[in-house]
Amino acid sequence: MKNENNVKIHVSHLKKNYGKLEVLKDINVDICEGEVVVILGPSGSGKSTFLRCLNRIEAITAGEVVVDGNHIDSKKIDINKVREKIGMVFQHFNLFNNLNVMQNLMLAPVETKQMNKEQAKAQALQMLKKVGLEDKADAYPSQLSGGQKQRVAIARSLCMNPDIMLFDEPTSALDPEMVGEVLQVMRDLAADGMTMVIVSHEIGFAREVADRVIFMDGGYIIEEGTPQEVILNPKEARTIDFFNKVL
Repeated sequence: MKNENNVKIHVSHLKKNYGKLEVLKDINVDICEGEVVVILGPSGSGKSTFLRCLNRIEAITAGEVVVDGNHIDSKKIDINKVREKIGMVFQHFNLFNNLNVMQNLMLAPVETKQMNKEQAKAQALQMLKKVGLEDKADAYPSQLSGGQKQRVAIARSLCMNPDIMLFDEPTSALDPEMVGEVLQVMRDLAADGMTMVIVSHEIGFAREVADRVIFMDGGYIIEEGTPQEVILNPKEARTIDFFNKVL
């Protein structure tokens, strides 16, 4: 459940430029513990860039991003320490193809958290079970379907015991029949109370799972609110136009 007393991510006047190109213009948002936020909007609206600024994969140009009290653009911060608490799931899985599933899951806990191998293995099996893939521990990524790869990628993130999960279009590279299995894992995480920020085109999923929907366009947040408000009863002309085309 959402805990409005605990802001996990605070974003204030965030701007991101690539040279002269302004991708994010003035983003202000707070995301609370246990909240599931889905970011919708047309391609090129800045959604993925915004997500990547939250764990400093993209350096921010101006403004501030505070995650769990850490100003992530501060020179003093150890960004890798902060990132240990922020799981990130990408469009294209980013698994190590030369490692089997179990090795993919054990790598970070052993390397960065100095977890012993027995612990890491037990945890990896537990997370594989969570995503319904305990029978694939010895398989290599090349032997998995796209949906299975993405579920392994989610399990790998969970092995770091994150407080926050960021998903960057986790289903957009999948065949339609595989989308459901990945969304189901995300539904389960939401039900467990994980704080999640999800960039997605899956509007049905957003309606069902999101506490809040943010609609972005042109580097701005145009509208935000419950799925009912933003998807079914949008107020802004740009939002209305978008959902008229896609629904």
